[in-house]
Amino acid sequence: MFEKMRERWTKVITPLVHRMEGVDPNTLTWASLALSLLAFYLLITAERNTDGAIHIIGGVVIILVAGVLDGLDGALARHQGTDSPYGDFLDHTIDRIVDVGILVAIGMNAGFVDNTSSGYVAGLLTLFGSYMGTQAQSVGLGRIYGGFSRADRMVLTLVALIITAWQAHGELSGVSIEGFHWLADWVLLGNGELNGMTFALAISAWGGVYTFLVRFIRTRNGLIA
Repeated sequence: MFEKMRERWTKVITPLVHRMEGVDPNTLTWASLALSLLAFYLLITAERNTDGAIHIIGGVVIILVAGVLDGLDGALARHQGTDSPYGDFLDHTIDRIVDVGILVAIGMNAGFVDNTSSGYVAGLLTLFGSYMGTQAQSVGLGRIYGGFSRADRMVLTLVALIITAWQAHGELSGVSIEGFHWLADWVLLGNGELNGMTFALAISAWGGVYTFLVRFIRTRNGLIA
């Protein structure tokens, strides 16, 4: 859904790109990673109190800034005429590190997440969806963006983190799923409480599965047509 806003985003950043003539696009890419690492630390250490809320909001703001830099690097390279296979490789590699890193960091937050491994599971399933997009490109079909896009996942994750910050500020508990059907535990990846962070992990994990299936089917249909 949010992937459709790519063209609008390109128009918005064009004036800024024109003001960055002397900047190396790869520097922006590496800077986005450095900022993301700081955001991961804030998400891991956030507790269920006011200080924790500040950590989470700080992490969200930093992720947004890193996202802007990530969106600028490719546009700047094309504007300068310096876009290259290495730049594309570096950009996608760091995108995957950030995608997985956010989920692993959320999973490592002991204040909101019971099952640490749920972050790793969500990260792995997210990678499955991303892999199918690049795999289609490697067999000559062009990159496939169908399914639960990276933009969709990032927007929902950030919204979920803002909700988590509100919960942390009020020291509020989430919804316990102990009395629910056993499938609820499965859907939440082994976590016993539905809150902003466990929702972010669940939506990323199952969105990754959905994306994998959609892109696999589209790739298969394209190859055998």
